[in-house]
Amino acid sequence: MDAVATALSLISGEARSLVSRLDRIMPFALHMTMVGAASASLEAQRAIQGHLDKEIDDLRQSMTTLIDWMEEEPAPAQAQKRLAFLKLRFNLLLSHFDIYSDVLVQRSEHEHGIQLAGLDAVASESMQIPGYTGGLPPVLCYLDRGQGAAIRRARTRLPGGGDNPVGLIRMPRERMVGSGIGSSLVHEVGHQVAAVLDLVTALRPKLHGRSRGNPLSAWAYFERWISEIVADYWSVLKLGITSTVGLIGVVSLPVAFVFRIGMDDPHPFPWLRVQLSCAIGGALYPDSQWRQMAAAWEQLYPLDGRTEENRELIQTLLDGIPEFLDLLLSFRPPALGGKSLSDLRERRRSPAALRELGPSVRSGSHGRDLPPTIAIAAIGQARFEGRMTAGRESAFLRELLVEWALRRFNEPSVACPAPEIQRTGEQT
Repeated sequence: MDAVATALSLISGEARSLVSRLDRIMPFALHMTMVGAASASLEAQRAIQGHLDKEIDDLRQSMTTLIDWMEEEPAPAQAQKRLAFLKLRFNLLLSHFDIYSDVLVQRSEHEHGIQLAGLDAVASESMQIPGYTGGLPPVLCYLDRGQGAAIRRARTRLPGGGDNPVGLIRMPRERMVGSGIGSSLVHEVGHQVAAVLDLVTALRPKLHGRSRGNPLSAWAYFERWISEIVADYWSVLKLGITSTVGLIGVVSLPVAFVFRIGMDDPHPFPWLRVQLSCAIGGALYPDSQWRQMAAAWEQLYPLDGRTEENRELIQTLLDGIPEFLDLLLSFRPPALGGKSLSDLRERRRSPAALRELGPSVRSGSHGRDLPPTIAIAAIGQARFEGRMTAGRESAFLRELLVEWALRRFNEPSVACPAPEIQRTGEQT
């Protein structure tokens, strides 16, 4: 064969090999080995497999078109250019497959698989929005190393293109020890809820208007941090003091990090973030415990030693919190049909109501019948007030995760379509 024929033969052969490799990508349902109670919800499995099947079918069609075109003996350089582009698409498809494989394969791990299914149940329940009747996306949890959690939200862009069909929540392994796990999990769910209700894009212009172009005003900082503040609001709304205690477990860092103030991080700096969490709790569920917690945090990280400039800025931010929370909690997302964010609070999640649940939850006689986030909130309330030991808290939560995984397996929820939501990247 001459050089042209050889080049075209190489291209055609590689294209046919790629098609053969596409045909060998098995559906997850045929090669995952987890027990039933540890499996991802059918809704999530179908969404993932449907997404991958479409990518595979589209790429196979493009490959077939290329192979057919090769019969016309095009210029080798032009054919190679098209093949190179399709190879990039093929590698991106495999990267998407690996993203979901890494999440699903953990379901086969002893104990971890069941606990992850229990966390799925917690995440799904915590995503329920009082008064909202639209569709909500399925969620899947997985474990990874590191201190912080993160979410790859549903309907956000995957690496290389394409929309993620499910919410993927990465939980740090070190958080799997107590009710603090609920704080991290529900915070990440809060990012998904904020996208569903379009909170961040609606609130930012309001905050920007209040700053009046002053980059050092409290409003300018709140505008920068609003996505994380909204997620913290959702966590406190669902879990009460358990959210704040869990937050402290994450941000209790060396002093230099706790007071690191800058506009390059979407998170409020840790010292103020805890103060904001306490203020949100006090506004939603008034109780003396929030002042107690804020004062305790100041004992752990006193302002002594801060520069005068830092102290002035911190005081400016603290003074701005009440007015900021008035704006935040009075905001009425169009998707809620006239309800404000403060209207989403529920009396059964107040400190008084959680204390009433304490005895039955501590004995284990009632916790299994409660919605997961209320059970976690009641356990965290009891733990905060010294009415439950750390060992009992951890053991009971492990038992509940198994119970919720089994309940979810036996009583699957009715799937509903996910709404179109804003398309940005992973958030922590």
